[in-house]
Amino acid sequence: MSINKDIQQNSFKSEHQKAMVNLIFTYNWTTGQIKHLFDAKGLTMQQFNILRILRGSAKALSTLQIRERMLDKMSDSSRIVDRLILKGLAKKVTCKTDKRLVDVTITGKGLKILDKLDTSEDTMENIFKALSTTEAETLNQLLDKIRQSN
Repeated sequence: MSINKDIQQNSFKSEHQKAMVNLIFTYNWTTGQIKHLFDAKGLTMQQFNILRILRGSAKALSTLQIRERMLDKMSDSSRIVDRLILKGLAKKVTCKTDKRLVDVTITGKGLKILDKLDTSEDTMENIFKALSTTEAETLNQLLDKIRQSN
């Protein structure tokens, strides 16, 4: 289905405007498609992102380091980490280099949830099943190019 039919708009000011609207619409559509996976585990997408950051780190991270690695730079990483701690998915540990500070690590429970979600990644990839590998590579290059234009 075309963006014109999806949002019931016949014309756009330009192809660039149509691309921007299409990108925003597609972001919202894909977010909705994968949101149910996180809802089933009681997670938000930001919490999922932080758990993946913690799992991928060889060492404990400060909330500032987590924020720097997050996809959503507008999120309040401290508050999200606190929610993960309340759920038992992450824990605070004393910073090895400065005992006055605390860092964050993922717990066994957090790892188990990610393992379960990893098996669901096929569902996430199915969102793009209409694209060939070459088309997905091209899309990635185009999206990278858009972000580098500023």
